[in-house]
Amino acid sequence: MTCKKNNPAVRRYTIRLAVLMSAYVGLLIFSKLMFKHGYAHGVLAYGLALLPAFPIIGVVWAVMRLLVEQTDEYLRMLMVRQTLFATGFTLVITSVREWLQNFDLISSEDGGFGATFFWFVGLGIGGAINALLERRGRNAE
Repeated sequence: MTCKKNNPAVRRYTIRLAVLMSAYVGLLIFSKLMFKHGYAHGVLAYGLALLPAFPIIGVVWAVMRLLVEQTDEYLRMLMVRQTLFATGFTLVITSVREWLQNFDLISSEDGGFGATFFWFVGLGIGGAINALLERRGRNAE
């Protein structure tokens, strides 16, 4: 997210992100090992497969929570622009991909690259766009 590091809302976001991504890595490794060693059967398999998704859902919540907690209106506007770009980017990529899949032009196997992956990529691109616009604005002064 495009923000100042000494901002209290950003500090809380950074802590949340570190905790959630650590949980994601741990749960992903745990789930993969359980499947690899044959412990995932029946309902347990579904639970194990979903475990890594929960921290990722938490990251989306953390981004939205940062928007709510941000008290600087200008920084909030930058973050809103970044998340809107990410959402639009995701909708475009997934729509194009699904139509290509509908006509069997590309495989329906996505290799794990779902909408959330593209939303995170869009956040990164949106942040880069914000930085470029900020730099251009400073150079114009």
